Amino acid sequence: MKNRNNHGSSIQVPIPTLRRLPGYLSFFKALKINGVVYVSSSQIASAFNMDSTLVTKDLSHTGIKGRTKVGYNVDQLIDTVINFLDFNSRENAFLFGVGNLGRALINYEGLRHYGLEIVAGFDIDPGIVNTSIKGIKIHPLEEFRDLSVKVPARIGIITTPDSNAQEVADLAVAWGIKAIWNFTPQSIKVPANVIVENTSVYSDLAVILHRLNN
Repeated sequence: MKNRNNHGSSIQVPIPTLRRLPGYLSFFKALKINGVVYVSSSQIASAFNMDSTLVTKDLSHTGIKGRTKVGYNVDQLIDTVINFLDFNSRENAFLFGVGNLGRALINYEGLRHYGLEIVAGFDIDPGIVNTSIKGIKIHPLEEFRDLSVKVPARIGIITTPDSNAQEVADLAVAWGIKAIWNFTPQSIKVPANVIVENTSVYSDLAVILHRLNN
């Protein structure tokens, strides 16, 4: 992601910063619920077990400034981070693979609250296609090309079996998907202008189990 400095030039925001900002946002919302009006960078850092200078640097990318000896206004922090991350806009997404994980994502209201709207699902299972989940129709995969022309969506979410991930990614990219959120452990290859974000529950589980047992 890029933002603009005061001179209008483009600044690349570090990926680790982007990954931390949603966590900050949840923390700020909890503070507001508890009636907190101002919070310091050291208080934020303490909550996340990190250095306060890094918190200050992260927040500086959003353009917000704290007040000396007072800190940051919590309401302003919430509004600023939401706007910076475009969580107040709407981005349509197609979901490929409507198994247990795909269903869970369709049912999860949190995605919609943060600006991601799953507008259609696709699958090859005859027992799933032409059904609906929370008003979202599940189409046979072969209908994707025609539907992608009619319904604007730039994001494809892949929750298929691992062996189908690359084939689905190729199809999605061919018909206009600009970003892929890949929930399979399969490494997929796409053109350089297509964004890929991998989220593997297996990778996270491996870390948990290794740390737990060692």
